[in-house]
Amino acid sequence: MFDPSLLSGKVAVVTGGGTGIGLAVAREAARHGADVVLAARDVPRLEQAAKELGKTGRRVLAVGCDVADYDQVRALFARVDAEFGRVDVLVNNAAANFIRPSESLTSVRWRKVIDIVLNGTFHCTLEAGKRMLGRKSGSVINMVAAYAWQGAPGLAPSASAKAGVVALTRTLGAEWAARGVRVNAVCPGFIDTAQSRERLWPQDWIREELLSQVPMGSFGTELDAANLVLYLASPLAGYVTGAVFVADGGQSLGRGALNILRKAGAVRKARDAR
Repeated sequence: MFDPSLLSGKVAVVTGGGTGIGLAVAREAARHGADVVLAARDVPRLEQAAKELGKTGRRVLAVGCDVADYDQVRALFARVDAEFGRVDVLVNNAAANFIRPSESLTSVRWRKVIDIVLNGTFHCTLEAGKRMLGRKSGSVINMVAAYAWQGAPGLAPSASAKAGVVALTRTLGAEWAARGVRVNAVCPGFIDTAQSRERLWPQDWIREELLSQVPMGSFGTELDAANLVLYLASPLAGYVTGAVFVADGGQSLGRGALNILRKAGAVRKARDAR
């Protein structure tokens, strides 16, 4: 779909880049000409991912980093400076989540999610942003979720953190626009990954219930999200900032009324047949 040299000469930093959407984003960035820095807490998995991406012929660096720890984030970007001398694209994909009734939450679990999702996004954006602003060029892409504006029972910490990331995206999108740095977000819907199959829909009835909420009737793929990130990272999106791009098969539009409409249509057909 995209020119293979779309990100030629660019350096992309992807947090949470060892698996799932993060790895898919890193893979597409490398395939389209970028050198890639993978950052996450699971170093062995990162190194395995880096080995795979290295086959594209691009330079790939794996750095263990907990984005909740600002000292580790500073060390990450110091490595980027030393190895590559620049950062052109930052993808904030590191995440933490769990499903639990809000009344049973502990402050420790609340802080853990907020620290990784919201504070981690801020830490990385601040460090990358300073470098981008100095060069008057750069693109930051944050990964969010529809429950950032809808809310979701059992997901209070993540919903609150993602809502903060949306606000940060729009704020910096406006604040840094005239200085050459674009800040946008991608909101994937139900993406079918090994992790989501294990943790989110491990049973058929859960899978069927979730799919009933998606007008397209199917889960998305990691590539659906990665393609949007690739677009936003590229010059093709040169006039786009502070935006949130949704790729969820229509889920956030609501399917309840659609299901009623279809059932009502079936009832009318049955009546007409009589």
